[in-house]
Amino acid sequence: MDCLGAALVPIFAEIGHGMWRSTYSRAIYTIRFESNIKALKDALNGLMEVQNKVKKDLKTLEIKGKSLHVQLRKWLRDVEEIVLKANSMQEEHVSCGLSLKCRLSKKLVVILKEVKRIEKQGVELLDILSAEGKSELVEKILGPSIPDQKIASEMLAKVLSCLTSDKVQKIGVWGMGGVGKTTLVRELNNKLWKEAATQPFGMVIWATVSKEFELGRVQKQIAERLDIEIKSGETEENLAKRICKRLEKISNFLLILDDVWKPIDLDQLGIPQTDRHKGSKIVLTSRYFDVCQSIRTDIDFKVNSLCEEEAWELFCQYAGEVTRYDRVRPIAKKVSRECGGLPLAIITVGMAMRGKKKVNLWKNARNELKKSVPYVKNIEEKIYQPIKFSYDLLERKVKSCLLFCALFPEDYSIEVAELVRYWIAEGFIDQTENHGTLMNQGISLVEILKDSCLLEEGARDDTVKMHDVVRDFAIWVMSSSKNDSHSLVMSGIGLREFPLEMFVPSIRRVSLMNNKLKSLPDQVGECVELSTLLLQGNFHLEELPVGFLLSLPALRTLNLSGTRIRSLPFSLRELHELRSLILRDCYYLEEVPSLEGLTKIQVLDLCATRIRESPRGLETLNSLRLLDLSRTHHLESIPAGIIPQLSSLEVLDMTLSHFHWGVSAQNQEGQATLEEIVCLHRLLVLSIRVVCVPSLSPEYNSWIERLKKFQLFIGPTANSLPSRHDKRRVVVSSLNVSEAFIGGLLANTTSLVMNHCWGLNEMLENLVIDSTSSFKVLRSLTVESFGGSIRPAGGCVAQLDLLPNLEELHLRRVNLETIRELVGHLGLRFQTLKHLEVSRCSRLKCLLSLGNFICFLPNLQEIHVSFCDRLQELFDYSPGEVPASTEPVVPALRVIKLRNLPRLRKLCSQKESWGCLEHVEVIRCNLLKNLPISSNNVHRVKEVRGETHWWNDLTWDDDTIRETLQPHFVPADGNMLTGSLGISC
Repeated sequence: MDCLGAALVPIFAEIGHGMWRSTYSRAIYTIRFESNIKALKDALNGLMEVQNKVKKDLKTLEIKGKSLHVQLRKWLRDVEEIVLKANSMQEEHVSCGLSLKCRLSKKLVVILKEVKRIEKQGVELLDILSAEGKSELVEKILGPSIPDQKIASEMLAKVLSCLTSDKVQKIGVWGMGGVGKTTLVRELNNKLWKEAATQPFGMVIWATVSKEFELGRVQKQIAERLDIEIKSGETEENLAKRICKRLEKISNFLLILDDVWKPIDLDQLGIPQTDRHKGSKIVLTSRYFDVCQSIRTDIDFKVNSLCEEEAWELFCQYAGEVTRYDRVRPIAKKVSRECGGLPLAIITVGMAMRGKKKVNLWKNARNELKKSVPYVKNIEEKIYQPIKFSYDLLERKVKSCLLFCALFPEDYSIEVAELVRYWIAEGFIDQTENHGTLMNQGISLVEILKDSCLLEEGARDDTVKMHDVVRDFAIWVMSSSKNDSHSLVMSGIGLREFPLEMFVPSIRRVSLMNNKLKSLPDQVGECVELSTLLLQGNFHLEELPVGFLLSLPALRTLNLSGTRIRSLPFSLRELHELRSLILRDCYYLEEVPSLEGLTKIQVLDLCATRIRESPRGLETLNSLRLLDLSRTHHLESIPAGIIPQLSSLEVLDMTLSHFHWGVSAQNQEGQATLEEIVCLHRLLVLSIRVVCVPSLSPEYNSWIERLKKFQLFIGPTANSLPSRHDKRRVVVSSLNVSEAFIGGLLANTTSLVMNHCWGLNEMLENLVIDSTSSFKVLRSLTVESFGGSIRPAGGCVAQLDLLPNLEELHLRRVNLETIRELVGHLGLRFQTLKHLEVSRCSRLKCLLSLGNFICFLPNLQEIHVSFCDRLQELFDYSPGEVPASTEPVVPALRVIKLRNLPRLRKLCSQKESWGCLEHVEVIRCNLLKNLPISSNNVHRVKEVRGETHWWNDLTWDDDTIRETLQPHFVPADGNMLTGSLGISC
């Protein structure tokens, strides 16, 4: 009996303990019932704020047609369901008794967790949207701005006033060519861009119409601005409907149509003109008043030529100090008058006479300008003669270079590198130098033409374009010329039929690019002088007839880019004078005939074609300087022995090609190897994918040192976004690098990316042990997706700074508590560091612990930190170490961007201020209450961006600081994340 009792004691004890726990749990749930109800209300309020933001962004997404809106709509449905449940529970709690409170409280905890999950999901979707980037409401348009001219400034003010008037919807700006209409509306657009936060339009759209109006081309500009996908083969009518539907979702839009020559049916473009859109405006520029009338403008502004005083001031700006000389000034004023007050003419002639001190040169200029221009019968005669004067002053080869630019469509931004390659093929530039030197010579010629104001900056970096009046003049010169400039220019005019009758024997250059040609004739007569044929951008063109090329024996440049051709005829090999064959973006091209016989070809561009193997006869092209096989996603084979025979090759671009170069020991039999590339003694530029990290012998080292630019993507999935220091870049991805010694590469590399690699610790230790000197060339280092500790316990430490000239450091998904771990291992001092980016490093607690080696970062200009959940502070001193000086940690810092750092409390020591700070962005860092801004540096700050509640909670040493900064504060409440939910259980 005693035994039985002894056995039952623990059983009853456990039962009693379980009953006690159950009772205690029920009691806790009951006691916390009211607090959980309150937490639910707070949670719902927070969720509503995120919901409102999602609804607002959903409208933007629908305007732009992005697919993300499907996910956001689903999220909104989830919100509605959870809100219904929550409201139902709140109603239950009003009438429930004590016995139900426990059970209801448990349900509340579940609901609260669900609310938190849904809210977090909504914020993540908004983050994705933010990361994708939103189109700006106004996009800046590049180009010259209005000089300080009273009349032009007054007209701009009037146009701006009309934009706010309910009585005006369509505004016309008209006047003769070269008078400054485009400059005026560009200034209008860019003023709205500068005032993006306060300007009244939901979207500002710029479209250039041009002389040869093509409905589809203008529609495409509008559609791209609205992020509407352009569908292949879509009718203009259907695209107009989609544009109209999208614009109807924008409350107020401004459409600027520049350079309209003929009446336009706005309905055909897809522009809504209903009472709902009275707040929307249309501004157009034209040379003709009747064009404005045909579009029924409400008000028109004529842009007149400059008055004599303003014209002289503008002329002096471009002619320079020479206009102040007593001997020159009187005749210079007469030259200025001959320009008729037209800004383009004034600028062109002013630049032509800049620095010319001899009076007889000025007298000659005046006489030349006074001559009549019999070949121009209309109003343009006032401006053609000044352009002809500037043109006549150019050297012969520079004239040829200028005229070539007119082969491109009106308002076309020409890639400078592409343009120079044409000039080289045509022989405008001496071909005895290497490719890099020739490119530099070409760029110098471009600058001469820009300085003469005969070319201007294009819409993108490294592009140029011609003013339409200059282009008209150049086309006149080429079409009327009987010498080697005789050309046919019919580019970008919607041409559907090949103009066979215009192919006369004397023709030298033909541009039919960007048209709608579907077929070419089998013969075009004997065009024995034709050297350049530009057919790119004829998307419907599917075939190149055999006889067509036989008619063009002197062809030097053939461009078929962006056509639908699937193969090239065997007659291609008869083009013995061919220097440049450009087949870029011929997505359907699978077969290239033998290139044997094209012994003079220097440029072969097969980028983004479907070829599976290198063309036959490639090995015979001993004059080939540039081979572009980038984006050849189907390229599988380059037979061994071909590459070494390309003895003149200077540029080999295989960026994003499917073909991976192997090394001799590991390569597939019969395929080209990396060792073959090393044999190319003239190679200067290289971009390839490599199977593994090559073992670098002295021969490799000397070869890499010789390259001026290279990109080595090493590994099966090597890929990387570009950075500012990609001139000599190595990207290593998805490889075990524990046994790889990359010191030889680093000695010649400006940018290193290590992505999803393992064995990184061993590699770094080898680097430290084997390196007897630092890697002075490296400017940018990126380490991404490395889960292990960056410095193993007991690991060796570098005795000197291995990266003394590092300017950029990017760490993403790296397992660090502080960057000091990496610093100590590699001996880094960060004396030259300018840009620091850290993202999604989940263990990071302090960005950088300062100490004896690093007390401050003297050149750091930008800090970007995001999604580091444990980060508490940016800079702190290691235990036991004190600051070596009172200087700020980052004395040169201009920009700091902090996002999603929920535990961040401080940036630096309490009293420190960062004297150069200009831009601050703090999003979802709710515990950060202080900024390193004091009365000493507050006037330097241009912008502080963050949530309004965060801004209101900031503390300042002096209230005047807040008052000074208030005009520069930009609310970012669209990115709001509410505080964590107070779930009790």
